[in-house]
Parts: sequence; C-alpha cells; structure tokens
Amino acid sequence: MTVSPSPEQSPLGQRSAYIDQYDPTLLFPLPRQAKRDEIGLQPDKLPFFGADLWTAYEVSWLNLRGKPQVALASFTIPCETPNIVESKSFKLYLNSFNNSRFASADEVRAKLLADISEAVWRGAPYQASVGVQMIDPEVFDTLPLQELDGLNLDRLDIDCEHYQPQPQLLRAAFDEAPVTETLCSRLLKSNCLVTGQPDWGSVRISYTGPAIDQERLLQYIVSFRNHNEFHEQCVERMFVDIWKHCKPIRLTVYARYTRRGGLDINPLRTSQPMALPANIRTARQ
Repeated sequence: MTVSPSPEQSPLGQRSAYIDQYDPTLLFPLPRQAKRDEIGLQPDKLPFFGADLWTAYEVSWLNLRGKPQVALASFTIPCETPNIVESKSFKLYLNSFNNSRFASADEVRAKLLADISEAVWRGAPYQASVGVQMIDPEVFDTLPLQELDGLNLDRLDIDCEHYQPQPQLLRAAFDEAPVTETLCSRLLKSNCLVTGQPDWGSVRISYTGPAIDQERLLQYIVSFRNHNEFHEQCVERMFVDIWKHCKPIRLTVYARYTRRGGLDINPLRTSQPMALPANIRTARQ
C-alpha cells in the first residue's frame, strides 16, 4: 500500500540544500483529501469549483550564453487536483532554474507546466494540466496594485475573543428576503500547518442568500488567527462553514495571502462555475 506523504515529511522546517541546477524532483506534492476529510468533503462530491492562484516573484535562469534572465510567473492550479505542492518545495524547485541554461522563456514555461502538472495530478485516474503564465520584465511597470472589492467588514467595532475557527459564530437572517452582497476583510491571519509561522491575508466573501450577520462574520474571520492550516485548507474550511451555517444560494470565498519565500498563494472556491478573477496584487503583497 502506498503511504501518502505528510506535511511533516516535506522540506518545511528542515535545513535544505540550495540546488541551482534544474531538478523537478524537488517538488513535494501533498494530498488535499486528508484535510478535506476533516470538514466532511468527499473527493467525488465537492460543493465548490475554483482554483489556487500562485504568483512567483523570484524566477530566474541563464540564457544559452550564460546571461541571467528574470521574470514573474503565475500559476493556476484547479481545486480538483488531488494534490497541492508544498510551498517551500515549490521555492526550492524554482531555485533549481537559477544556474540552468534555457533557450527562451517559452522553454522555461514548458518545464514549469509539465513538472507542476505532473506533481498536482499525481495519483489521479486521469492527467490534466495547470495554467502557467510568464510575465516579462518589460511589462512589470504595467502591473497594478488593486485591493479586493466589497463592503469593508473591518469598519465594525467588535469584541474578539476566539482565535481558533468558531463556525457557531455565523448567523444569517433566514426570515428575511435574500440579499446579494460582497464583503471583505484584511484581518485574516492563520499559521503554517508545519512551522507555525504567520500567514497574513485578505478575504472577499460574495454571496446571494439570507443576509449574513456582518459582525459575527468578522469575528469568525478573526477566529482563524491562531489556526494552523495551509492557505487552501483555510479557504475551503471557510466556504464549508458559511455554506452550512448561513445556507446561501450562491457563495464565493476568495483569499489573497501575502508572499513568503517569493511566493503568494490565493485560493478561490465558488459554488457555481465562473471566470477566475485577474491575478491582481494587493498593496500588502
């Protein structure tokens, strides 16, 4: 029987050699399902669609004459993939390009596409792809800063006393007419599942359904403050809790986390198929 790798077996929290020659074996996939089991999600009956939007700010390689090249890269990893890639291993993998020679950015993109697709789809009954976009330095100055839209929950003057997820805080007005709202907060914080290091984020919640009590929703968001989970897992937990306790007709939860190790991870989960948002950058990112 094959034993699935655990976060504790990953490079997180361990001394790691700096490998600067291209090495796709550095990617460390982690199964999504273990954490989904905790919130009652069956692999063939996910209540959401969506993707994880990654941005890599430290991408570099050598051209065929040995001259360093730089770029940004964005990755779109569907939430249906059986695995995520542990972020430190992703960083180590990207570092392995640093002293490797490639003919063009297109060749680098092809390597990224093939390697990351294999890692996140590993073990699936079928193989699909991920999205990879290379962003050339010539367009860096066109990339805007943009905050998440929506009514700012942080304006509310509330008491906070829970710092582990408390779904029972969530309330909705089931005896009133449904509303359509987009709400946002910059007060999301959680901790790395393995190292306990802080992860800072902003979250946008869009829904149609019974009006959600905004003060209690903000208290719920704050309750993740000392919770140890990866970004993707926190967003899925939020989606499931709001879906279960507030019973919206439609729901989208989208978080943008600040970067660590030159990477940011921005999960989106939605109850209905939709176009993914532009992979914007907030001021804190």
